[in-house]
Amino acid sequence: MIDDADLLHKRIAYIDTLRALYRKERLAGFVLVLLGAAILIGSAYVRALPQAAIWGGYALLAAGWVIMVYVMWRRAQWRRANPFNPNS
Repeated sequence: MIDDADLLHKRIAYIDTLRALYRKERLAGFVLVLLGAAILIGSAYVRALPQAAIWGGYALLAAGWVIMVYVMWRRAQWRRANPFNPNS
């Protein structure tokens, strides 16, 4: 039988492993979303911004969200393939 402290340490290690998966990709997607939002918000104040920059902002937003959804999907796949097992 596993005591509560050992079970807690194993669960924390499992969660830390899950959180560390695709960290760089998740951060890259978040940065792209922030950059795209900054360009689009800036376009409301800077009228001289070319139309291509505004479309670039939309492209950055879309690319960032695609990356973040991909990371969520991959992490869910890993979690389904490696469920928490306190006996391992």
